[in-house]
Amino acid sequence: MEGGGGSVRRSVEDVFKDFKGRRAALIKALTTEVEDFYNQCDPDKDNLCLYGLPSEQWEVNLPAEEVPPEIPEPALGINFARDGMQERDWLSLVAVHSDAWLSAVSVYYGARFGFDRNDRKRLFNLMNELPTIFEVVTGTAKKQVKERSTVTNNSSSKSKSGGKSQRTSDSQPKMSKLVQPKDEEEGQDEEEDEEHGETLCGSCGGIYTAESSDFWIACDVCENWFHGKCVKITPARAEHIKHYKCPSCSKRARI
Repeated sequence: MEGGGGSVRRSVEDVFKDFKGRRAALIKALTTEVEDFYNQCDPDKDNLCLYGLPSEQWEVNLPAEEVPPEIPEPALGINFARDGMQERDWLSLVAVHSDAWLSAVSVYYGARFGFDRNDRKRLFNLMNELPTIFEVVTGTAKKQVKERSTVTNNSSSKSKSGGKSQRTSDSQPKMSKLVQPKDEEEGQDEEEDEEHGETLCGSCGGIYTAESSDFWIACDVCENWFHGKCVKITPARAEHIKHYKCPSCSKRARI
């Protein structure tokens, strides 16, 4: 997003779109592309920062030289702690700082584009609807979804007859291994729709909605669901995959 100089004014939706693009990029760096990110954070190099770009691409680079910078800068020197911590703890720390940076950038744009109280509140509510990067990286978001699904299951089972088998409350919704969410069969149980709506992509953290036409695929190892585009799997390619492993599970298998 370009600066807000002169008479240019961006909307809340513009800033939120910028936020989502940067967020998706950072989540990729810390999940599906974590091996590449880890290798780029060499502790022997100078202070490095993790940047998420609106185009959903990320980069590890030196901080901006100009003072003050065009937009707030990410946490400095994340590479120095890489070998001094457990990898999981280090990634969690980077995730927390990434969340703080995303908020700072959005607040900066809100101020620069002259958002009033209502605009700022609407922007915050839009941002707050999505799980934080920390929640996605640590799996906290998935646990929260399971807890909500358990409450939904318990509530629904009291009012529904036993004609259909109920899902276990400790698992993600089972649509099918390969799924086009919009093509679900008519007459599907309301409970299934509610649970599907709480499914998160294990890569970008996006929430499944019945209205979406996005292609999804489930990992046969960790049972997490992913947008096909996030793990670079097309419906045609998926037809030839008997047992799919997501990037994280594939990496663990190699280790």
